Amino acid sequence: MGRLWHVAVYLFVVGFVLNLVGIVGHVLVSSFARRWFATPLPNAFTTAWYAYSWREFQLDQVLTVTLVVAASVTALALGLGFPAAYLLARHDFRAKNALLLLFFLPLLIPQMTYGIPLATTLYRYRIGGTVAGVIAANLVPMLPLAIFVLLPFFEQISVNLEWAARVHGASRFQLFRRVIVPLAVPGLLTAGLLVLVTTIANFELTFLLSGAGSQTLVVALYYAVFAAGMRPIYSVDAMAVIYMALVLALLVLVLRFVRPTQMVFRLDRRN
Repeated sequence: MGRLWHVAVYLFVVGFVLNLVGIVGHVLVSSFARRWFATPLPNAFTTAWYAYSWREFQLDQVLTVTLVVAASVTALALGLGFPAAYLLARHDFRAKNALLLLFFLPLLIPQMTYGIPLATTLYRYRIGGTVAGVIAANLVPMLPLAIFVLLPFFEQISVNLEWAARVHGASRFQLFRRVIVPLAVPGLLTAGLLVLVTTIANFELTFLLSGAGSQTLVVALYYAVFAAGMRPIYSVDAMAVIYMALVLALLVLVLRFVRPTQMVFRLDRRN
């Protein structure tokens, strides 16, 4: 039974990898194909579809909005989630579990269930359809996500370190700057990475709140596929490759500073 289980896991992993490589490889090859009909590979390759996508879909503006939204949501989620997670980790009270459940509710329920009322409210106050509205909408689930990630990191930081710093005359600001923040850096990097990538890939809330000049890349890709009008499929594939390359570049950049398998070990070693 153990051998059969290992074989089943191995086949599942191999099948998953082959399926993923096949899908991504097809989109990548199609984005460079001049024409591709009923042949294993295109007869000719070109990079013209990338220029076409950049020009027709206004990707310079779309990428700018995407990076502004992702960076703003990440900064706000970490800035607001850091003190909230610290207070929740350091204080116990009777309704704490109920408060955590209520606070994490946007992560547990589908975004459409609260996205439509949220969009209605933001449009009523003339925030919908703007970059600020997209940032505010994405902050609703991203702030609980940041707190959810930061909370266990703060819980693993010994209170004795804070007491020792206060005994040696450290002010509250010095305590945070020299003790809490350095020990929480792995958590901050982890939360920042998750919030950043999730915000870029967040479709529902961005779709409900974005306007003509506030679309992120994932929403622009949706419109390129399903909006009225005829568009070459190769240009849509080129746009999808740009989206994948953007997310992959961000992951590679951040993972140079964050090692997910060593985060808890680094925090325990510092303690």
